[in-house]
Amino acid sequence: MDFFSSNFKLGILGGGQLGKMMLYETRKWDIHTKVMDASPEAPSKISCNEFVEGSLMDFGAVYNFGKDVDVLTIEIENVNVDALEKLEHEGKKVFPPTKALRTIQNKATQKLFYTDHNIPTAPFMRFAYTSEIKDSISNGGLQLPFVWKSAQFGYDGQGVKVVRKMEDLNGLPNVECIAEKMVDFKNELAVIVARSTKGEVKTYPVVEMEFHPEANQVEYVICPARIEDSVAQKATEVALKVAEHLQPVGLLAVELFQTQDDQILVNEVAPRPHNSGHYSIEASYTNQFEQHIRAILGLPLGKTDSKVAGIMVNLVGAEGHTGDVVYEHMDTILEMDGVTPHIYGKKQTRPFRKMGHVTIVDEDMSRAREVAQKVKETINVVSK
Repeated sequence: MDFFSSNFKLGILGGGQLGKMMLYETRKWDIHTKVMDASPEAPSKISCNEFVEGSLMDFGAVYNFGKDVDVLTIEIENVNVDALEKLEHEGKKVFPPTKALRTIQNKATQKLFYTDHNIPTAPFMRFAYTSEIKDSISNGGLQLPFVWKSAQFGYDGQGVKVVRKMEDLNGLPNVECIAEKMVDFKNELAVIVARSTKGEVKTYPVVEMEFHPEANQVEYVICPARIEDSVAQKATEVALKVAEHLQPVGLLAVELFQTQDDQILVNEVAPRPHNSGHYSIEASYTNQFEQHIRAILGLPLGKTDSKVAGIMVNLVGAEGHTGDVVYEHMDTILEMDGVTPHIYGKKQTRPFRKMGHVTIVDEDMSRAREVAQKVKETINVVSK
């Protein structure tokens, strides 16, 4: 099939920043794109050839959208899988495949998948409703502290809470959930695996993630991770094992814990471009968004090595600010060597909302980390 400057049409479900950055690559190659998102102000709207306003969870909207494209992919997991499955059964190319997406979409199902395939992960208990947890604690079945996670629809720190005392359960939604044993870890790591329609597989270098303690969001992504080679190899092997059993097509971002005794445990996965791979736009030979396009179209996968050390800083809305966004001190960070800001195009800010990111590249990792700290301390995402 001819993808370039042709009648081929690529469909993307989701019009957020991941879709927008994916569209940088389709523009580069003149691939016709059609995007659907519920928001008429979706960041991807300005970059695609066709835009459809519609709910990603609505069966009819997703099914009708998918019928009109040649290949269908996602930039967010929260989509109507029943509609995708019907399209798949009718011969439409849907990536990631719905079998993998169904497993990943529900965190309880995802955790059971790891257990069934002897993939190391933190011990957990599954509950049909959050209200069942108090009885389990009272009966000795569950020990405090633990991490509560909503089984569905959690993202960017939403749907996750550390429960240290019974009162912490108050106010949590009464939904299907898991209670996961807290892991005493040295590092939070991630590995992005690319797998094409032809079965070609490549991995990106292991990255290290530093999280905001309150928002449970990534603040910094550091590539390469500052870990021993043996740990990096183990992390890559675990990520490849997950991909081997899930059989995704496209990208699979595998988030991992490195324990105090250097064991590797899978936290969770995402079957799409991921925040942990944003550094690759400036730092890698093939950035993650181009790689995803290559993989779902069955093109040869690109080189995943880094050209230089890369650090990504998330730009999130400042606490106490909601409304029309203002980026303060942008000119100051642009004076710094190796700094590239990416603004996602969301007009409204709110506390901890992802509004953009900044990549810092340098031949020297310690110097890049110093600049990243300066960027974090300098730029402010506030409201008017």
